[in-house]
Amino acid sequence: MRKIKIGTRGSKLALWQAYHVQDLLKNAGLESEIIIIDTKGDQILDVSISKIGSKGVFTQELEDQLLDGRIDIAVHSAKDMQSNLPEDFEIIAFTKREQAHDVLLSNQSDISLKDSGKPLVLGTSSTRRVATLKHFYPHIKTVEVRGNLQTRIRKMEEGLCDALLLAYAGVHRMGYDEKIVENLSLEEFIPAVGQGSVAIESSKNLDSEIRNQIVEACNDLRTSYLLRAERAYLRVLEGGCSIPVFALASEKAKNLHLKGGIVSLDGKQRICIEVRGEKEKPEKLGEQLAQQVLEAGGKEILVDIKSKLNA
Repeated sequence: MRKIKIGTRGSKLALWQAYHVQDLLKNAGLESEIIIIDTKGDQILDVSISKIGSKGVFTQELEDQLLDGRIDIAVHSAKDMQSNLPEDFEIIAFTKREQAHDVLLSNQSDISLKDSGKPLVLGTSSTRRVATLKHFYPHIKTVEVRGNLQTRIRKMEEGLCDALLLAYAGVHRMGYDEKIVENLSLEEFIPAVGQGSVAIESSKNLDSEIRNQIVEACNDLRTSYLLRAERAYLRVLEGGCSIPVFALASEKAKNLHLKGGIVSLDGKQRICIEVRGEKEKPEKLGEQLAQQVLEAGGKEILVDIKSKLNA
């Protein structure tokens, strides 16, 4: 049988994800090779993601190679995947989810969000995190920091900011746990959709036998229920990387609980709702949450956000 070609971005974290998928395939007796591809999001580091255009900023070049067969699958952070894929593509697997919360990473051990008496500058490239900070911790200043994790840490150490606001999963996978000074609350900092899982994307033209083997080797069924609910919510809201929407699904007593919402760019308005439903119908639950959020004022917030981002 031929080797499965895995496409990935070239950062250390992206490569960790690709090697993780390669290990899952190997454990199932499948051979693979890794092909590194540069994306627009990797090339343009001096402009915010919302200015580049949030759709496909980290995926377009990989999808080009999926389509012409140069690679069989593309490996992404699930949180980087746009809510609506082009019609020729599909996500065929989600790996087991790491802890989904956000963390503060710093060389200064005495840093805390709650200490309003101490000036604090946080580095982040996420509109969700910036808007959430403005809502709960308006005394904190933020600065745009992009690039891979190692680049961001270097910029912090050079004095650009006091700490970085990041996903635990990436920090943990890169071995920087000792720099975590605060694990942030999932009540306040509800994560981006898909945070903590690796998504495997393919062209719909992929050979069905190979597709099934990849799914069998890599897809974590529990995680896929959770992320299908979250992504259905995101899809209705048409949220890209630059829209501060959030959602986190959990499984409780064989049911799915989905908590999510939206926060205005200035942090003054935050809608957060929780719904429950059957885990066998995750998309229905995501759509239900989205409709409730929109009806509770989310529609107006979304229109305002999009007008400001496009200004």
